[in-house]
Amino acid sequence: MKFVKVRTSQGCLGKNIGCEEAPDKILNGVKGDIIEIKTVKDNIDDCNKNIYLTARNLTQYNALFVGGDHSMTYPLFKAFSEANEKCGLIIFDAHPDCYDDFNLSHENFLRLLVNDKLVKPTNIIIIGARAITKEEHDFLKKYNIKYFTAYSLYNNVVETCDIIMGIARSFGKLYLSIDIDVVDPAFAPGTGYLEPLGMHSRELIYFLERIKRLKELQWMDLVEVNPKKDKEEITVKLAREIVEVLNR
Repeated sequence: MKFVKVRTSQGCLGKNIGCEEAPDKILNGVKGDIIEIKTVKDNIDDCNKNIYLTARNLTQYNALFVGGDHSMTYPLFKAFSEANEKCGLIIFDAHPDCYDDFNLSHENFLRLLVNDKLVKPTNIIIIGARAITKEEHDFLKKYNIKYFTAYSLYNNVVETCDIIMGIARSFGKLYLSIDIDVVDPAFAPGTGYLEPLGMHSRELIYFLERIKRLKELQWMDLVEVNPKKDKEEITVKLAREIVEVLNR
């Protein structure tokens, strides 16, 4: 597996500045093939173009992209989907990221992926959402996007994971995106949006231990960890554990 640093926070709308420092912290001490995508400061369009162009050269590898804010998933998945027909996307996130904004950000990357026809809505699964606006709910309903709220996971983790695994096996290649804010702030305080009643860190690890066994899984990303907002590196340590789990 290749580990790829994506050091940018330009898509966070000023709400999670500092997450560009996360790749160095998270991958510190991790053994393996570590490379870095050159990012462009103060120009999000050029930055995303460079992420996309670099990622196109990695489509033959299994890769874990460590960010960085969640807007980076758009150029990465664009490169992935162009190389893999009928690919699927599983997202762990407290938010659906489907705001109707024109410019790419961490709040609307999924809506843009759907609008630009880079992924079939029926090949998307969102897990752990708990802060869904009416606008986002209407979008998810309109496109029949499957999502499992954090509340639906309570005492139902194994059964829900069974369902998700069954759906994912019908996809072609699989892209997995993990926004650390899917985890409750008690276990991941170092991020831009602290939403209560999130997943327990053990629950997330359980899901990942199973999802990584899917032969369709090829690319993954881990985003929105912010060392500047962390406490005693609780979130960074959890992110490092996620990396280790996905690499085992």
